[in-house]
Amino acid sequence: MVNHWMTLHGLIAIAGLAVYVSSSHTLHLRRHPSAAIAWVFSLLLLPYLALPLYLIFGSRKVAGLRPARREATQLVPDTLTARTQQLAAVMALPEASSYQDLSVHEDGKQALQSMRSMLEQATRTIDVCTFIFARDRLGEEIAEILKRKAKAGVRVRLLVDGVGAYLGARTDFAELVNSGMEVALFVPPLRSSLRGRTNLRNHRKMVIADGEWLWCGGRNLAAEYFEGAEADPWIDLSFDLHGGLAHQAARQFDRDWKFAKGISHRSAVEDHAPESGAGQLIVSGPDQADDTLYTLLVSGFFNAKKSISAVTPYFVPDPTFLMSLTLAARRGVAVDLLLPKKSNHRLADIARHRALRELTAAGGRVWMLPSMIHAKAVLIDEEVAFVGSANLDQRSLFLNYEMMIAFYAKNDVHRFSEWLAGRMKVANSYRARKPRIWREIAEGMLLWLAFQL
Repeated sequence: MVNHWMTLHGLIAIAGLAVYVSSSHTLHLRRHPSAAIAWVFSLLLLPYLALPLYLIFGSRKVAGLRPARREATQLVPDTLTARTQQLAAVMALPEASSYQDLSVHEDGKQALQSMRSMLEQATRTIDVCTFIFARDRLGEEIAEILKRKAKAGVRVRLLVDGVGAYLGARTDFAELVNSGMEVALFVPPLRSSLRGRTNLRNHRKMVIADGEWLWCGGRNLAAEYFEGAEADPWIDLSFDLHGGLAHQAARQFDRDWKFAKGISHRSAVEDHAPESGAGQLIVSGPDQADDTLYTLLVSGFFNAKKSISAVTPYFVPDPTFLMSLTLAARRGVAVDLLLPKKSNHRLADIARHRALRELTAAGGRVWMLPSMIHAKAVLIDEEVAFVGSANLDQRSLFLNYEMMIAFYAKNDVHRFSEWLAGRMKVANSYRARKPRIWREIAEGMLLWLAFQL
């Protein structure tokens, strides 16, 4: 009986490994080494559990054929802006574009006023993409505006992540549809036909009015991200602008919408005349052949000469990302990282300390804000500011669909720098402590789950 069980176990383990190898080869799936090791060991030791999980969650990329890459434009090679745009070009990201009337929202109240204004002024289309659309005071207010605009003849499309839809007390989407809106859930876990991709979540946040006005950043459509519910509101970062970048974001929304609705579309690099290049749409995730944001950030850290400033609610980097930051600090680059003292994800808070100890030992400075901060931004050499939806953790950098804007205009980069500096002024310096053995074990075990944190 034991031999029979061992034989059956071995056959299932071999079958699981065969599925893993064949799918990785045929689908050209590139995995981080820690993820690959975790899958292999799980398939060997627990094939009955690991094989079904792999079939549900195992794919990391959904991009088909690699899109045609643009030739890197001939820019002055000594600037970070030029290097970023050249690298973005070979990864087939949209070209740098122009924008006007950038408004950096000082707080949640200003962010909400901006969104209300753009929704009310829309006359043709409103496109909303969010991870969470809550059934609370804020969500109900936005829903009422959207329903009213839909009844007035404006085409309103709402795209909500299939998992995030359940995290906001389950909004009544049927009621929204009955009002004339179009609603789509992005890869709903129980109804999706995209096998192996259930774990790939759409974390992009954007609101686009008439294809010309973009509202973007880290805020979900829930009260705590704006003016607060029962507790104090979270600190977050968002902005809005007009112009070419808004047009590019509208095209990206349309691609995401068609994917969620199962409508076939061809991904192609837009062919248009170069603009002033004040900003650039950086889309990252399973729909990109490369890990675009991760690549741009690591490259920027390795090439930084003066400063790196970042804010994120969760900091669970992979070894290469962390090494690029620590080496920058050792080279004398001023590295500042702002985090909440306590975030809304306890496991991520525990897992971050190993990386924070390495960063501070290398000379980096870590700042802890007493209140929850949900903002996502990275500024390098006061020359480029990446602002948008992506956290500095492995889930955002390798699994989620994310969207950032790379700002190149000096004055606008400075505006984001001032916003970040203002929050750092009220933060406390992080002091690394030597962990006890049980703490090191817990951190190590959690790092095996880093892609899920």
